Amino acid sequence: MRKVAIDEVDVVTNPMGVHDLRKPVSRALGTEHVAMNYFELAPGDAFAGGLHTHEDQEEVFYVLSGTATFEIGRERERVDVGPGELIRFAPGEFQSGFVREDADEEVVAWAFGAPGARHDWDAIRSIATCRACGEERVHDTELTDEGRFRFTCVECGTSFSP
Repeated sequence: MRKVAIDEVDVVTNPMGVHDLRKPVSRALGTEHVAMNYFELAPGDAFAGGLHTHEDQEEVFYVLSGTATFEIGRERERVDVGPGELIRFAPGEFQSGFVREDADEEVVAWAFGAPGARHDWDAIRSIATCRACGEERVHDTELTDEGRFRFTCVECGTSFSP
């Protein structure tokens, strides 16, 4: 049994600097089969660095306060999720969540992923504009030893780090 208070969990932010407060609660609890992250997002902040999918994990977001906006699929359909609401993404479903720039309040939310407390980086893909193709393409996503993301276009093999 492990018990932890949110205030005791260290802040670990996204390497792309898209938010100021993310607390990996699953790391603090030592979970093996579920990922849990607590977020406080200001207007303009995001849960992750952009449209992406986890081939190995489904994700559920629960909004405690404020309104988060999610873009879904390559078409980027937008769905707002407010206080007391949840949204689920199946493995392989492209999604991105953020707080609109003109929002009146921050978002406090939880993100849950399963199975597994950590991602298999070989199973994460992102949508980004390819530096060589010049168009939005699917990119393999990896975390480098330096703690930065590297994106590799699955069509032409061009890699870049933002």
